[in-house]
Amino acid sequence: MRLGVLDVGSNTIHLLVVDAHPGARPQPAHSHKVELRLAELLDERGAVTPKGIERLVAVIGGAAQAAEDKGCEDVVPFATSAVREATNADEVLARVLAETGVDLPILSGEDEARLTFLAARRWFGWSAGKLLVLDIGGGSLEIAYGIDEDPDAAVSLPLGAGRLTKGWLPGDPPDPADVRALRRHARAQIARTVGEFSRFGAPDHVVATSKTFRQLARIAGAARSADGLYVQRELSRKSLEEWVPRLAAMTTAQRSALPGVSDGRASQLLAGALVAEGAMDLFGVDELEICPWALREGVILRRLDHLPS
Repeated sequence: MRLGVLDVGSNTIHLLVVDAHPGARPQPAHSHKVELRLAELLDERGAVTPKGIERLVAVIGGAAQAAEDKGCEDVVPFATSAVREATNADEVLARVLAETGVDLPILSGEDEARLTFLAARRWFGWSAGKLLVLDIGGGSLEIAYGIDEDPDAAVSLPLGAGRLTKGWLPGDPPDPADVRALRRHARAQIARTVGEFSRFGAPDHVVATSKTFRQLARIAGAARSADGLYVQRELSRKSLEEWVPRLAAMTTAQRSALPGVSDGRASQLLAGALVAEGAMDLFGVDELEICPWALREGVILRRLDHLPS
C-alpha cells in the first residue's frame, strides 16, 4: 500500500509518503516539508496565535492535498509538543478538522519516545543489544532505553531546541550569561531522569535521531546527507564540547554558513548543542551513532504492524 504519515512538529510539518507492506522495509516515495516553526507562533499565554492557526491550517491542507495527489491509501497524522502544550489546543484541532478534514491526534511525549525507539531498534536490529536513544526536537527531548522493541524506560522533557532558543537565548549572538543559565537549566532537567535509566545498566549502543543531532554530527565532520542513508555517522562528546563555545560565539548568520546547517535551524543549533552535550555527559556517553529513522518511521512501522497479513 501507499501510506502517508503527516508529522505536525514544533519546527516542521512533514508529509512522508512510503510504499510499504507488513514485513518489508518502507520505501520512501515522496516528501512534502514546510518549516512552520509553530513553537515560535505562541502568544504570552502559550496559545497558538490566530496567524499561527491560519498558517497551520493552510500547510496541513496543502499536505493533505499532496497525499491525495500521490495516491495515498491512508494517511496517519499526528501532532507533537507545540500543539500538545498549546493552551488553545482544542480550538486548533477543531479548526484543522473543520477546514482540512484532517482529524489530528496528539502524541504524548512518552509515545514519541517509544515510537522513535521502535524505529531505531528496527534500523539497527537485535544485534545492537541494549539501546539508548536520544531525540532532540523543536519542543522536547525524548530519551528511551531498552533491549526489546518496546523500551524499558521512556521520558520526554521540555528541552526542545526551538522552545529553549525562544525562552532562553534572545541575543544574536547570545549573552554568555544566558548561555550559562540555559546550560544549568538543561542539565538539571536531564539529571532528574538519569536514575530512572541507570538501574537498567549500561547500554550496548547509543544512538540519536533528529535534525539537531544530524547537523551537530555534520559540523563535527560526519558525512553529508547526500552520501546516503547507509553511511555511518557518529558524534563524539569531545567534538561537541569543542563546538559548543564556538557556536555560542557565532551569530545566526555565521552558524547558517556551517556545513549542513539550514537557515531555518541555525538559530536553534546552540540550544540543541547544549542539550546534546548535557545528555551525553550525564549519561556517560562518549560517542553515539546517528540513526536515519526516527518518529515518522516509528509511526509507519507501528501502523504496518497492525495491518492484516
